[in-house]
Amino acid sequence: MIRRILLGRPGRGEGAGAEWRGQRAGAAMAHGPGALMLKCVVVGDGAVGKTCLLMSYANDAFPEEYVPTVFDHYAVSVTVGGKQYLLGLYDTAGQEDYDRLRPLSYPMTDVFLICFSVVNPASFQNVKEEWVPELKEYAPNVPFLLIGTQIDLRDDPKTLARLNDMKEKPICVEQGQKLAKEIGACCYVECSALTQKGLKTVFDEAIIAILTPKKHTVKKRIGSRCINCCLIT
Repeated sequence: MIRRILLGRPGRGEGAGAEWRGQRAGAAMAHGPGALMLKCVVVGDGAVGKTCLLMSYANDAFPEEYVPTVFDHYAVSVTVGGKQYLLGLYDTAGQEDYDRLRPLSYPMTDVFLICFSVVNPASFQNVKEEWVPELKEYAPNVPFLLIGTQIDLRDDPKTLARLNDMKEKPICVEQGQKLAKEIGACCYVECSALTQKGLKTVFDEAIIAILTPKKHTVKKRIGSRCINCCLIT
């Protein structure tokens, strides 16, 4: 059974690190002694589905109505490799207005998810131009995954027509895999918050990235086969 513990709303001040320490302790006590708390922060352009990704996973249902810019923090109990962990889920706003506030969520982070929409080529481009540099500046030693969202829209007629009007097309799996290697992501995972395809795998892989030594990243290629590269769709 998945147990969700509401941690509270996003912190806005300089005490974000202290706040997280308190939340770690509180959630661990609520779940029982010995519980290991991990912090996962999601970043990426606005409107790429970050909040829906987290809400669909935390609540096991796609948000059909109002979707906030940033959702409440949750600790989700997950089991990976037969072991149980409490995964703290932290949302961030991708808009420029939040550039100063967003890094306040980064202290004590165990893993980042850099998200882009597979039907938004600009968000894909910004992964390398904006989000990787930001994480290297504020959290250089923290592992991160590259996440392609909204894969359910790859075959949506209206979405394809819109992209065609702009002389663009959806980002393919190979492009995501290639970018993951270039930026040093632990792996590339695709998912849909709507259908939940690949959704659980995103967070399972996030935990694995925390627990796996740094050498297990997307770095080696033999022929057309990627070694130590995780690709799940």
